[in-house]
Amino acid sequence: MAHGNDESLRLSNTRHPILYEVNARVLLTDLSSTEGKRVTLGAIPDSVLDEWAEMGIDAVWMMGVWTCGPLGIAIAREHPDLALVYESVLPGYTAGDVGGSPYAVQAYTVPASLGGETGLKRLRRRLAKRGVALVLDYVCNHTARDHEWVEDHPEYYIHGREGEERERPDSYFRADTRRGTVALAYGRDPSFPGWTDTAQLNSRHRGAREAMIETLGRIASRCDGVRCDMAMLVLNSVFERTWGDHAALGGETLATGEFWKEAIETVRKKHPSFLFIAEAYWNMEWDLQQLGFNYTYDKTLYDRLLREGAGSVRDHLRAEMDYQMHSVRFMENHDEPRAATAMPSEGWQYAAATVIATVPGMVMFHEGQFEGRKIRLPVQLCRRPPEESAPRTLAFYERLLGVVAGNVFRQGGWRLLMPRPAWNENYTWQNVLAFWWEEAKEGNRLVIVNYAPLTGQCYIDLPLELLPGRLIAFRDLMGEASYNREKHGLTSKGLYFDLPAYGIHIFRITSR
Repeated sequence: MAHGNDESLRLSNTRHPILYEVNARVLLTDLSSTEGKRVTLGAIPDSVLDEWAEMGIDAVWMMGVWTCGPLGIAIAREHPDLALVYESVLPGYTAGDVGGSPYAVQAYTVPASLGGETGLKRLRRRLAKRGVALVLDYVCNHTARDHEWVEDHPEYYIHGREGEERERPDSYFRADTRRGTVALAYGRDPSFPGWTDTAQLNSRHRGAREAMIETLGRIASRCDGVRCDMAMLVLNSVFERTWGDHAALGGETLATGEFWKEAIETVRKKHPSFLFIAEAYWNMEWDLQQLGFNYTYDKTLYDRLLREGAGSVRDHLRAEMDYQMHSVRFMENHDEPRAATAMPSEGWQYAAATVIATVPGMVMFHEGQFEGRKIRLPVQLCRRPPEESAPRTLAFYERLLGVVAGNVFRQGGWRLLMPRPAWNENYTWQNVLAFWWEEAKEGNRLVIVNYAPLTGQCYIDLPLELLPGRLIAFRDLMGEASYNREKHGLTSKGLYFDLPAYGIHIFRITSR
């Protein structure tokens, strides 16, 4: 992916990129405390940017840089349920620690407190010098209730019928607009009550759609990609199920095509290499990929790693390669619990991290994950409590990222291998995941993960036709293991493994 005409960004040179989510407001609060002065986006220390680049990160998703208006901030500060959550994770918090939800956007401008547009531009330039792309948020489903469109263009939103805001106060609110007082819908996911700090956009309304795409184009001129919040909510099929005939209450002919196809095609006319990442659920990922998204969240893999076993993970990884290569693999993000609490043992965390980092597609890590942070912070907070770091966890991630930064993983081909029983009535082979990577210049890698809290044994058949010579050498890049095996023996039996609980290997394979 290019930065303007600059092909130096590493995203343009990998099929297996690493995305790093950073809570911008929390990071700047931490840095300001450490530096003893206010630090803004443009003034993030070189040491921080260098560390990201040195760890092999291809793109930084700077979450929460847009303006949250006074109404959204007030709602976030006064919400009694949220107040309980704030106090539980940040005892003694103050109103100043609550900055409102980053997903109740009043304006797609950077507030002065974060460094303004100048600071954002400088950050992007400094990241690009290190080959790192900048990804920002785009919220397609809703705006803040004090967005200028609510007053000036209420027709852009989903309207309620007369009195519906009284009958359904969890779904509608009264808004004063240039057309008088109207009932507008809160933004919502159809499975939950409305988000009371937001107003629901009508992406089927032609005028709203044009304005939304124009906004997206302005964002695209200031970064290298967008993470699109709840992208599936504006698919026509989902939108119709959620809103039905309410979509027609704004009084204009509805657009018929899919919003994302029109939006992505329009943006890419001016920014051909712009990156689109969809937060997506409900088996809508393939549909969004077909509409032009480069990558879509793979929540299914996350759920299976967290709640199911290796067999379920392996079944998921049998999907079509085109789908796999456009999936975002993760163990945590701001919507999910911290991996260190969801996966309490270090071995479990390391095994899951090895899986997500060595399957096709994009891998996403969350700021604080490398250090083993345990507290999941509500997105409304701008400050977090101190936590002890986990040096072994950091050392593990540094080694893992160093391994997957190689061209075999960045440019190579991948295949899923099938383990076999080591002997009759030993079913532990089912807990083993095995992947093979190959790249013409840099050779082959074998990834082995025992995804279970007990020892396991198995045989694995390797694609030996790719390996010339009679002697095959295996050297573990994550540990000290090193083996030499005769090729004919591997051909007849396969490679035997006896793995400890959550044991992992990433072997460099050579032959002579």
